Amino acid sequence: MAEKELTEFQKMLLGFEDSNSGQIDFKALFFKCLRLWYLFVLGVVVALGLGFLYLQYTTPHYTVKSKILIKDDEKGADLLSGGAFSDLDIFSDTKNIDNEVEVLNSISLMERVLTELSLSTSYFTPGYFRDEEIYGKELPVKVIVSKLDSLAYEQAITIHVKDNNQFELEEENEYSISSKSTHKFGQEVVRPYGTFTVVALPGVSLPASPKEIIVKFYDTHELANYYSKELIIEPVNKAASVLWLSLNIPVQEKGKSILNKLIEVYNKEALEDKNVVASNTIEFIDERLKFLTTELSDVEKDVEAYKRQNELTDVSSEAQLYVQRASEYNKQLAEFEIQLDVLTSIEKYIQENGGQYKLVPSTLSIQDATLLGLIARFNELQLERDRLVRTTQTNSMLVQNINDQLSNLRFNILENLQNIKKGLTITRNNLQANMASFKSRIQQIPAVERELLEIKRQQGIKEGLYLYLLQKREESSLSLAAAVSNSRVIDPAMASKQPVSPTKGKVLAIALLAGLVLPFASIFVLDMLDNKVKIRKDVEAATNTPILGELGHKDTEETLVVTQGNRSPVAELFSLVRANLQFSTVGKENKVILITSSMSGEGKTFFSINLAATMAMTGKKVVVLGFDLRKPRLMQDLNLPSELGISNYLISDKMTVDNIITPIEKQLGLFVIGSGPVPPNPLELMSSPKVGKLIDVLKATFDHIIIDTAPVGQVADAFALAPYVDSSVYIVRYGYTLKEQLEIIDDIYKQKKLNSPMIVLNDAVKNAGYGYGYGYEQLGHKKQKSKLRA
Repeated sequence: MAEKELTEFQKMLLGFEDSNSGQIDFKALFFKCLRLWYLFVLGVVVALGLGFLYLQYTTPHYTVKSKILIKDDEKGADLLSGGAFSDLDIFSDTKNIDNEVEVLNSISLMERVLTELSLSTSYFTPGYFRDEEIYGKELPVKVIVSKLDSLAYEQAITIHVKDNNQFELEEENEYSISSKSTHKFGQEVVRPYGTFTVVALPGVSLPASPKEIIVKFYDTHELANYYSKELIIEPVNKAASVLWLSLNIPVQEKGKSILNKLIEVYNKEALEDKNVVASNTIEFIDERLKFLTTELSDVEKDVEAYKRQNELTDVSSEAQLYVQRASEYNKQLAEFEIQLDVLTSIEKYIQENGGQYKLVPSTLSIQDATLLGLIARFNELQLERDRLVRTTQTNSMLVQNINDQLSNLRFNILENLQNIKKGLTITRNNLQANMASFKSRIQQIPAVERELLEIKRQQGIKEGLYLYLLQKREESSLSLAAAVSNSRVIDPAMASKQPVSPTKGKVLAIALLAGLVLPFASIFVLDMLDNKVKIRKDVEAATNTPILGELGHKDTEETLVVTQGNRSPVAELFSLVRANLQFSTVGKENKVILITSSMSGEGKTFFSINLAATMAMTGKKVVVLGFDLRKPRLMQDLNLPSELGISNYLISDKMTVDNIITPIEKQLGLFVIGSGPVPPNPLELMSSPKVGKLIDVLKATFDHIIIDTAPVGQVADAFALAPYVDSSVYIVRYGYTLKEQLEIIDDIYKQKKLNSPMIVLNDAVKNAGYGYGYGYEQLGHKKQKSKLRA
């Protein structure tokens, strides 16, 4: 219990604290970044330079926006709903906003826009960083394309303007060999990749007009596909039928032209769709009028011939009475005949071959509301199908669904026509039966007069139908002439003054951030991937073995740095390690100290010599034993002869300790014993009983014995000396010892393979987050100030 309390007390004095493994030492990382400040400066300079280059080489894009109103009955009343035109079919359409968005964003519509604007060619002026596109009034010339081959899309041509009449054409072949030819403006140029004509525009002779123009050809379909993807259409809000159309494009005027032309073409196609119904109705009426004109002319000629043949001048008053009554029936009968004729015409029109996807005339005053509703729905589906066919395949599910609906509606219309005709036929038969009673009374009227009345009745039927169709034709013509577009432009296309990409501030901010983050990330990742001990916490996280202290980096080539009058930080740290060593062995003997490590190069010999020197400075008599029999360095580092040593003593019975011991002239009380010649069997030799005799002899003469042994991470020689040592010091070198090698000292500590194992951290770098220095530089500075004050 007392020993446990003493150990805890020693740890408290030495500052031995357990640390949680797996934690990142951000303080050490900060100091490391601070030490590598030049990497951050270089990173910021390079990143900002790349950012400026990116801004110079990247073409800026501007946003062009336009706002339009879609006349949607679901979101608000149509501008022409009600009033004098409310009964015309052309103004009764309803528009779905989502459908109109798809139409506006269709590739076919965009392709028509690009074709009308002749945007299959683009013009550029060469620049130092990038080529600048020019458009509209900036163009000095224009290329009119007659025919293009697919080869034209893979190359560009350069036009060098010489004067108002001629230019030089520069082009490259498939082997990137440039060739030039001179042509006149307006002359047709024929090449394997296409045929075109270069026309000079009015500004070609201006001094500021570019004299070198790069022309690139594009596939209109591919270009339309690109712009359709770049076009953004979104509603202003959910409650309104107002749409924002926006397009990101390098040339502002070009973007304005595209958006304005897109709206124009959209309205034009919408008007074309609206006029389909009126045009088909007019066409149908014109066909019927041709037949009626002939029939009416024939009937009128029959009346004229009949009267001339029978010399008819007037009708008797008695016949007039019967005729007046019969005329009422005749009038009703004529109306039913007209309706039957119209129904028969519509039925025949629907049943005609090839009329499957034709519009049915809907403005012929059919009295039945059900039939009118079916015909209106049929025409609406026909128009929707025609629009879908322009943007989708005919075998798509949407088109097939509409085809099925049209088939059902066609069947229902024909069935409804049959029912109406049956009802009209029954009514007509009843009227004819009533007419039979009058015929018996009219039998007394001369047969000639009766036949004349029948001819006039036929004439009235034909004339009424003719006048009716003329009226409907005028109404359809009015609808065709008064058709308006589906949309209204609220705000024409407007371009942003500043580019939306790349944004200078954002690019430079990202570059600045990258210039700071990338060096930090590189340092962090390299530090995480580095498997060497970097900071004290690496050791504390791997083992609970007590830590005596840390030694700073040695700037001199001298092995012995602890000398009289030396107040360097390294010498002061050795004094601190000596003091900590005394605290750790309070209450027990600590004459024999073993020094080892994981592998060569960690500073065992350097530590052994200077620890012995700092002990000798306190008046102690100390000897250092070079027990690294495999790779001796003790005598070499001290520039001392190494002919005789421990190996000679162990294999010879005549050799004494006095023969192999060597004093150090620079430090009083410090002696060393070298390893001697390298033996063939170091481990067997170190297991000799004479080792214990050597230690006992030295104990009688010296206050402390420092044993410099071979690394335990490579050979087991040090464990052969374990029975003779009082404490052990394990050297760990920053930036050199591997983290997995700390398992060796942890195993030694846990399994008690060596007595009182402790760790010394060697080669700490100043201000690297290791806690190196303990303030000794400041302490020395304060002492000097005190002396000055005194």
